[in-house]
Amino acid sequence: VQLQASGGGQVQAGGFLRLPCAASRRPASNNGMAWFRQAPGKEREFVAAIAWNGGGTIYADSVKGRFTISREYAKSSMDLQMNILKPEDTALYYCAVARKAYGSRQQMDYAYWGQGTLVTVSS
Repeated sequence: VQLQASGGGQVQAGGFLRLPCAASRRPASNNGMAWFRQAPGKEREFVAAIAWNGGGTIYADSVKGRFTISREYAKSSMDLQMNILKPEDTALYYCAVARKAYGSRQQMDYAYWGQGTLVTVSS
């Protein structure tokens, strides 16, 4: 499975971006998906996850209420809507496909990773 994340760019604080992620093969439609991010000089961290059917969403506390993860039922693609962006959201954002039907916060639960899309938020 190959993953293609896009939509990154530079935005001012308070702005918004939408990150789409598409998987190349159908099996991803039966698996959970998620977004992680890695800021300069920091470890990669969990952002949001969603189950195969578009339910079961979970979020990192730092983005809850500002970011929304979504996908259509049993589709191999998903989106991350990011609102009220802050400078601390600056990072390389990765999408991933889980080994199981539901997403989780643990990187080890993900079998496939995209190459990332860069989001830069200026103050």
